[in-house]
Amino acid sequence: MTTHACRVCRTPLTRSFVDLGLSPLSNSYVKSEARDRGEMFHPLHAFVCTNCFLVQLTQFESPEAIFSDYAYFSSFSSGWLRHAEAYAEAMMARLRLGPRSHVVEVASNDGYLLQYFIARGVPVLGVEPAANVAAVARGKGIPTEVVFFGEATARQLRASGPAADLMIANNVLAHVPDILDFVAGFAVLLAPEGVATFEFPHLLRQIAGLQFDQIYHEHFSYLSLLVVQDVMARCGLRVFDVEELPTHGGSLRVFVTHGGAGHAATARLARVLDDERAARLDSLDGYTGFAEATRAVRFAALEFFIAASRAGKRVCAYGAAAKGNTFLNYVGIGADLIEAVADRSPHKQGSLLPGSRIPVVAPEALTALRPDYLLILPWNLRSEIEREMEHIRSWGGRFVTAIPTIAVF
Repeated sequence: MTTHACRVCRTPLTRSFVDLGLSPLSNSYVKSEARDRGEMFHPLHAFVCTNCFLVQLTQFESPEAIFSDYAYFSSFSSGWLRHAEAYAEAMMARLRLGPRSHVVEVASNDGYLLQYFIARGVPVLGVEPAANVAAVARGKGIPTEVVFFGEATARQLRASGPAADLMIANNVLAHVPDILDFVAGFAVLLAPEGVATFEFPHLLRQIAGLQFDQIYHEHFSYLSLLVVQDVMARCGLRVFDVEELPTHGGSLRVFVTHGGAGHAATARLARVLDDERAARLDSLDGYTGFAEATRAVRFAALEFFIAASRAGKRVCAYGAAAKGNTFLNYVGIGADLIEAVADRSPHKQGSLLPGSRIPVVAPEALTALRPDYLLILPWNLRSEIEREMEHIRSWGGRFVTAIPTIAVF
């Protein structure tokens, strides 16, 4: 499946943003018994729309193929759980949510967030397309519909249940190929004065931090506030507030309501829009130079790990994350340069990373391997991982991050 027109305004896609070559789906972990079988690789080439400036991939796989059985479980990151609980507390206070309220999370994963609303007596509903992940949420007592969300799904939910006082969409807006249909569902299900929040990596920070590893096939779109504001308006919704977050190397949490609702626009909204305009994200000028800078990161990383191998250093990695798979496949690093990658998720342990075929092990295995260098692939969790793996320093091990430049610490 391919898309050669902008998924928002239908303008033909002709302007390259960055071409990362061929790559497998970043969450298509390879079972150890399938190590001798081939993998499907697709072009990983991001374009910027010359009309509305949405950065996007052409589509090669359907959401059903990517997300119906998913390897990512949110609850295995303690930092993300803290982020989720803090959000629940803030929304409870800001919107005065209680037992008569209704909270709906789209892409609710394993119940990592809704559990905090349930604990405070607020009725919830999760919408999660991955049946294996939704089963974990249901096991926690979180009602969850196993379905892809869009306008038709929203109409079905509204016909059988109440409108939502709060709707939540964390790190999913980029995952939907039909972004207008997805957002239209919020306009259907949201109560007249209800609020929806969307969190997503901020394109402004991705460009500034050379975060090319955030690009992978599961992310169809790369979002600025300017673009998101346009998308919401096309669906009758209005952005009225925004928070800048440290998650994923710099994210936005936008607050959205119906066009005629009473929520007033904030100064924070104007400030972030001004920042984007200052970075020229409202013209093609803001998107030039990223591809060339990305190639420089690639060359520097490959040179570092080749030098480490020649010096007889043992190298492992931590975090079998999607962004790490983009990095490894683009740079050209495999099991000959990185011996193993540790991950806390038992759903990934015992498998091989897609493309690079690096084996995934439990974190405890690193004590036996005693790496000289431990590459932190999810660099956005650097502090959390450094604390967890502090003991590698007992044998002289050192940590490495590679984006935006090689750093050894």
